Amino acid sequence: MDQLLYASATIVIGVFGCVAYFFCSNLALDLIFPPRGEHAGRNINIANLIRPWLFLFPALALLGLYLVYPVFNSMWLSLHDATGRNWVGLDNYKWLFNDEKFRESMRNNFLWLIVVPAASTFFGLMAATLTDRIKWGNIAKSLVFMPMAISFVGASVIWKFIYDYRGAGEEIGVLNALAKVFGVAPQAWMTLEPWNNFFLMIVLIWIQTGFAMVILSAALRGIPEETIEAAVIDGASPFQIFMKIKVPQIWGTIGVVWTTITILVLKVFDIVLAMTNGQWGTQVLANLMFDWMFRGLDYGRASTVALVIMALVTPIMVWNIRNARREMS
Repeated sequence: MDQLLYASATIVIGVFGCVAYFFCSNLALDLIFPPRGEHAGRNINIANLIRPWLFLFPALALLGLYLVYPVFNSMWLSLHDATGRNWVGLDNYKWLFNDEKFRESMRNNFLWLIVVPAASTFFGLMAATLTDRIKWGNIAKSLVFMPMAISFVGASVIWKFIYDYRGAGEEIGVLNALAKVFGVAPQAWMTLEPWNNFFLMIVLIWIQTGFAMVILSAALRGIPEETIEAAVIDGASPFQIFMKIKVPQIWGTIGVVWTTITILVLKVFDIVLAMTNGQWGTQVLANLMFDWMFRGLDYGRASTVALVIMALVTPIMVWNIRNARREMS
């Protein structure tokens, strides 16, 4: 009951606080630059220039507090020791590039980058194409999209049961049950290097295929019907229509989907933490950062890893935004 009251009070205060800010700031602006007398036109112009920034200020302030400040704070901490108080210069960066776990994390992240965006986009495109050709396509789309409604940790728990291994006679994992059918001995799948990385990737592919399908399905429906009909009249096969007409026309959307999933992959954390905790050669950058921050209690090294993740994500994010704007224009 107390939590409900606290949540309700927060919502009410937040909503009325925003209304009060916008009303009072607008009133103050009109008082400072009143549209009267010989300077009325000039005052109106000044007020109209300032007014949008007054309304944007809360959002900009929050962005600065939660995005810009942490970046500079991480840069500062990366030049300090574990406590964040003593200056060590570039020692954390020297440690980083000599650390075996960091190299393992980089290898695994690049492996994820190669496999997951490609597989998710491919399966999403196939699902979007095939479900548009069947009567119960909307039901099929709902089933494919359903994993998107599950948290990464929830999905990890589901797949952990699929990969489960408990020793002879105690198996409950679906994968080991199937292995028995085909005469293969049960395995502790999560400890099999390097295949365990691919088993983890399947979880993210399973989740992101639905996202890719929805975006690409909308793009496919935007292709003019006249183009498809002309190709059919010219005798083009369904495969030729798909490869030479549909795919080239939605290539920009495919790129946006690919890069969006790529950004997510660079930050992948929950799946690895919940399923292997970075053991057996499955460490990734985000999990390495978490280990140093909350287990090693080393703010300097954790911030250094965080900056590496940011350096990898930022160029892809900028390209993605530019490409999305180009598609909209």
